[in-house]
Amino acid sequence: MNKRRLVLAVILLLLGAGIFFIVDIWNEKDQVTIDNPSLQQESEEETHTTEDEDTEEQKIEEDTDNSPLTTQFKDVITEAVQGTIDFFTNKETRVVAIGDSLTQGVGDETGEGGYIGILDNTINKNKQLVRFDNFGKRGNRSDQLLKRIEDPEISTSIAEADIVLLTVGANDIMKVVKENFTNLSFQDFVQERIAYEERLEEIISTVESINGNADVYLLGFYNPFEQYFDDIEELGIIVEDWNRTGEAVASNHENLTFIPTVDLFTNTDENVFAEDKFHPNYNGYQRIAKRVLEYVTQ
Repeated sequence: MNKRRLVLAVILLLLGAGIFFIVDIWNEKDQVTIDNPSLQQESEEETHTTEDEDTEEQKIEEDTDNSPLTTQFKDVITEAVQGTIDFFTNKETRVVAIGDSLTQGVGDETGEGGYIGILDNTINKNKQLVRFDNFGKRGNRSDQLLKRIEDPEISTSIAEADIVLLTVGANDIMKVVKENFTNLSFQDFVQERIAYEERLEEIISTVESINGNADVYLLGFYNPFEQYFDDIEELGIIVEDWNRTGEAVASNHENLTFIPTVDLFTNTDENVFAEDKFHPNYNGYQRIAKRVLEYVTQ
């Protein structure tokens, strides 16, 4: 393995991690929660607009809603939503999302809340069809998430869920980088991946013990470094190995489905990364939302 090149990549990884950590802190006070969409709207009592201004604003909004990308995405959502509602007939559908910053929606410049927020705001645009509970927390590793599941609020929500969506593991990889930075080797990732597999099994088993009827979906890893280091094979191998681990765990559980995402961020002309170059932006989260619906409604 070309150790020098891998170390260089790791240095840039840490620099990027520092950037999105600062951005996260800056934006934390302004973050809008999914459960309170009304906070995203300005108070109508602050200003009084004329009828002409209202008409112009309405025209702009209609033009935005009817853009080719937006219309295409909403068409996909609408079709998938119907399949979801048909599947869960005669009862309220409840989706619980647990995990790290990808579940929280870090990187979504629109403030819509990442892929969970996109699903929520699109599916429930005209009528409340599905309830979403988002327990994503930036920085969460698999060991930390395992402890958080014991929180009464989270465990109660899981107990009442029809679907559980899960993202975890990226911060486990970051932990390897930070702890072995001066002498990083490929074997360090192999050893941690084995420990991650054990914790992931425990996470899934815990969810099943709380609610054995929920369908659980584990979202796979994508490779944010390919846009810079497409010729460093080791980075891609690490992502592939950890994805195979998720698939292996899924094969051991009847109600667990692995959802791949690596292809959504590979060789695309569209900008799908946030300014930190690690998290998805709104376009990237749209792709994830569409992929999730494809699997959920099968």
